[in-house]
Amino acid sequence: IVGDARDYAMDNQDVPITISMLCEQLHVSRRTLQYCFEDVLGISPMTYLRSLRLNGVRRQLMQGAAAVSPHAVRVGDVAAAWGFSNFSQFSCDYKKLFGESPSSALRAAA
Repeated sequence: IVGDARDYAMDNQDVPITISMLCEQLHVSRRTLQYCFEDVLGISPMTYLRSLRLNGVRRQLMQGAAAVSPHAVRVGDVAAAWGFSNFSQFSCDYKKLFGESPSSALRAAA
């Protein structure tokens, strides 16, 4: 179930996946999904989805900064492409996970 959830999230990375969407796609209850993620990964499905998307943003920022000038890559555009609509919440979550702001990471990568 966890592997299928990951595959679904990666195939639909431009859409903010919800727990309800995962349950419907995988044909499991919320409780089953929760138990599977806690048993396999030790975290909730929502934490996993957020982390997956944040890592996707980080990878894209690093690749973009290496390929072009850091001014050509906009953090907000990359975050939006990964389904983050609230930029301040995204920035806070990013900093909590990686220990630096997304713009700092972009500058450091360049």
